[in-house]
Amino acid sequence: MRDKNTEKYYSKRAPEYEQIYFRDMPDRRKEIEDEVAFVKELCAGKNVLDIACGSGYWTERISETASSIVACDISAEMLDIAKQKKFYCPVNFIRSNLNYLPFAPNSFDIVVLGFWFSHHPSQDYPNLFSNITYPLKAGNLLWLIDNNPPAEGSVNQSHHVDDHGNNFKKRFLDNKKEYIILKNYFEKDELKDIFSPFYKINRLIYGKYYWSVMLIPS
Repeated sequence: MRDKNTEKYYSKRAPEYEQIYFRDMPDRRKEIEDEVAFVKELCAGKNVLDIACGSGYWTERISETASSIVACDISAEMLDIAKQKKFYCPVNFIRSNLNYLPFAPNSFDIVVLGFWFSHHPSQDYPNLFSNITYPLKAGNLLWLIDNNPPAEGSVNQSHHVDDHGNNFKKRFLDNKKEYIILKNYFEKDELKDIFSPFYKINRLIYGKYYWSVMLIPS
């Protein structure tokens, strides 16, 4: 299941996407750097599948310790930017819809999914979990990171909620062009309720700006 407007927005936003990682907010930046350090250690010596890799921010950092990476995204524009980065291990880029990943089962030591979960329709979570888990070798794990709810009074509040409870909000490019995209936010207990039927939650960090979770398939 795909939200075409969200995909279109991120393809157009590709050249400016990584601004989110370098905002002049020290506490926000520290949360990201803490997760960078963690996931680099987690992926050390591993064969990694980086799903929805976007502009390659996490791919580049994971490459400092990983044995190899396959990075995939549906956006050709994002992949073009990702390919320009400097990598420290072999990285193979593949344009692919995460609903139809072209990999054999049991192919990877770890799967990472950065900043996509909040864009996925909630009614399709069982399919998402099946699709991102099957390439994983038995007994290994997944790592996800995404945004926490914006501060109360933020200009980025909800535009509307659909019949499935999915939140949609306005987003603007630097050129002021407006898009309405799917963007769900979660409280810590909601994340536990979503993941627990499918995975053992090995680690769940819920910060001020971001959450991350390490999951082992049940």
